[in-house]
Amino acid sequence: MKVRVEVRLKPGVLDPAAATILRSLHRLGFDDVQDLVQVRAFEVDIAKVRPEDALADARAMADQLLANPVIETYRLDLVE
Repeated sequence: MKVRVEVRLKPGVLDPAAATILRSLHRLGFDDVQDLVQVRAFEVDIAKVRPEDALADARAMADQLLANPVIETYRLDLVE
């Protein structure tokens, strides 16, 4: 069973890469872009039968390694 883990910075945490990309988009003429958020994504294939067990494992992975809980949040989704 595949689980997608999306990790992003918490609101208020400076993201210099996203700020640079946003400035570049404006220079390219994409003036309507108001904000940009950079997201890291992981797709983890977990050998579990029950979706809740796969999500529990993915949550533990995110808590322990994939996300820094001080500055990041994450979201879990089952992938079909």
